[in-house]
Amino acid sequence: MAKSEDGGRKRIAENRKARHEYKIGDVFEAGIALTGTEVKSLRSGQANIAESYASSENGGIWLINAYIPEYKQAGAFFQHDPRRARQLLLHRREIHNITVAVERKGMTLVPLEIYFNPRGRAKVKLAMAEGKKLHDKRADLAKRDWQRQKARLMREKG
Repeated sequence: MAKSEDGGRKRIAENRKARHEYKIGDVFEAGIALTGTEVKSLRSGQANIAESYASSENGGIWLINAYIPEYKQAGAFFQHDPRRARQLLLHRREIHNITVAVERKGMTLVPLEIYFNPRGRAKVKLAMAEGKKLHDKRADLAKRDWQRQKARLMREKG
């Protein structure tokens, strides 16, 4: 049986604005510490990470403002806070490198996507990112538009 292109990953949420708003640098994969109802809610394909970010606090990396809605079939006692801070699971050396880069270089930790790996574990793809200025965003849009036009012309002529 052939493997799928993405390695058997099931994407739950994607931060599509991140590549427009930030210059993406190094990319990391981190696990997420979740409760049972959060995992079930993610498995049903519901999450939003558009306004979320990660920060270094208390010797760990935390995912802040990620929205995982309450699980409908669970009772009120077992529900979780949809916007709670969730700890990201990384090696100690990775946490140290990320913390140093964020403090010294003024970088931002941006989640790019949440997915389940082939073993069924929830993972976050994090990126070290630097905010773009308005003129950088416009230049990127113009460049992308020119690439589209060029491809269209090549198709028509060839």
